[in-house]
Amino acid sequence: MEELAKEAGITVRTLRFYRERGLIQPPRREGRIAWYDEHHLARLRTIAALLERGHTLNGIADLATAFESGRDVGEVLGLGEPTEETPVRLSPEELADYFEGEVTPENLAAALDLGYLATDGDEIVHISRRLLDVSAALVREGVPLAAVLDAARRVRSHADALADLFVDVLRAHTPEGEVERLRPLAKSVVEAELSMALDRRLRQ
Repeated sequence: MEELAKEAGITVRTLRFYRERGLIQPPRREGRIAWYDEHHLARLRTIAALLERGHTLNGIADLATAFESGRDVGEVLGLGEPTEETPVRLSPEELADYFEGEVTPENLAAALDLGYLATDGDEIVHISRRLLDVSAALVREGVPLAAVLDAARRVRSHADALADLFVDVLRAHTPEGEVERLRPLAKSVVEAELSMALDRRLRQ
């Protein structure tokens, strides 16, 4: 414990307090020896970084609970990695920087539930660089992250319905195995229709 506290730049008393609050996992024990490892050190450095960004210990504890109850990368990528999206690896403090003031336990849980975020050891993985950048841009424009995630959930249901429609049409009228090759055509139809739908709504 003394070695870990020294490496993290905190006192043993502070480390004990973090353990009592459940902010770090218990050590691995061998007899009377308690072994801490690089994961404990990474968690302590994350706590320090989040405290510097204005998070409270209660808030960090809630975030840790949401983070640890979320799905890991293996679960999220169970059906295979995205073919056109680039996953992004982030530390918890980097995620906090993307959505300054908006990384709450509720928002983190919603993003984990959507499958936008997953855990991989001490890192967070966002499933799509494009979605991460767009979500952060909307938040910077004043749209609350909770509203962005709620809209994303609704968009997901419509996107699934559109994908079902195009796959059914293409499978019914094209040779077997050609659906993947014609995928860009389906995306172009959706993009054009969405553009015209926005025109109609914005003119009303």
